[in-house]
Amino acid sequence: MGFELKLSAHVILGIESSCDDTAAAIVSYEKGNSKILSSVVVNQNTLHEKYGGVVPEIAARAHAERVDTVVKEALVGAKLSLLDINLIGVTAGPGLIGGVVAGVMCAKGLAYGANLPLVGVNHLAGHALTPRLIGNLEYPYLILLASGGHCQFVIVESANKFSRLGGTIDDAPGEAFDKTARLLGLEQPGGPSIEREAINGDFKRFDFPRPLLNRDDCDMSFSGLKTAVSRSLEDLDKQQGGLYERDVKDFCAGFQAAISDVLVGKSKRAIIEARKRSSALKTFAIVGGVAANEKIRQNLSSVCSDLEIDFMAPPLELCTDNAAMIAYAAGELYDLGQEDDYSLSPRSRWPLDEKKPPMLGGGKRGAKA
Repeated sequence: MGFELKLSAHVILGIESSCDDTAAAIVSYEKGNSKILSSVVVNQNTLHEKYGGVVPEIAARAHAERVDTVVKEALVGAKLSLLDINLIGVTAGPGLIGGVVAGVMCAKGLAYGANLPLVGVNHLAGHALTPRLIGNLEYPYLILLASGGHCQFVIVESANKFSRLGGTIDDAPGEAFDKTARLLGLEQPGGPSIEREAINGDFKRFDFPRPLLNRDDCDMSFSGLKTAVSRSLEDLDKQQGGLYERDVKDFCAGFQAAISDVLVGKSKRAIIEARKRSSALKTFAIVGGVAANEKIRQNLSSVCSDLEIDFMAPPLELCTDNAAMIAYAAGELYDLGQEDDYSLSPRSRWPLDEKKPPMLGGGKRGAKA
């Protein structure tokens, strides 16, 4: 028997366009029983591959061209029309501003035309609330948010209350994966490419650093690791006049092991610190694009088993950017009384914990994280 839509549920359209994935989803939101009715994600990999990374101007143009199409596809996939939607949720930041603008403007137009309430969602909050979408998880819980642009430990106390314990002081792990993949001549995004090559590699061959691992806090650093990989590559290239297939696999295995060791070691400290702050905390979850890495998931699961805390990781399709998490987050925020008007502004920067001082600096556009 298929899922039957209940009249008591909010039927929410979510729109996500913060980086290089244009996404729309329909979620039936009901406390403790939410369902994803459809989820459409269109990536831009072929548009950016020759540049070795995401080009903001190209991404923005592609979002503007595609966002209405993915909304239509999501409605068709859910076998619904706009008349069946009760609420629209849209990523209002942080992200590449051109893409965020495209999503917000589309959402405003739909909300105005269909006379629907509108909720602007922090993209990072979407990731942070994904465990509740898939597992009916009770507050509070601890997350490691690890992606291409962000890496931080956060206690999730409610849909709009987050307490950061620590995070990266420079590169995010996803960014380090991408940069290392480029050095090795692997395709983007770098995370999946490195994970595939690492399967048959020797992680002990190259002794890469584990930055800040011996420091007694929850902060991380990945810039030095990326530099160490670059220098090792240059040295090996000089010694043997190039790289062999075995070298690439070993580099990938060693790099992935170093990233995993840092995340595991810092997760132990974060769990201990979070428990000091809240005895009710029972679950640790990894979210964001790096959560799709199977080796890292396995190692974090083992840590949680040792520390006797529940471990959760989203299914792979909900680790990377998607609109289902945005729709769900909009439902929770709407229940808390949030509703935005047509003055909703896109934001390139939007920290989860706005009370803490920025870890990555600030500026006219606000703190990065």
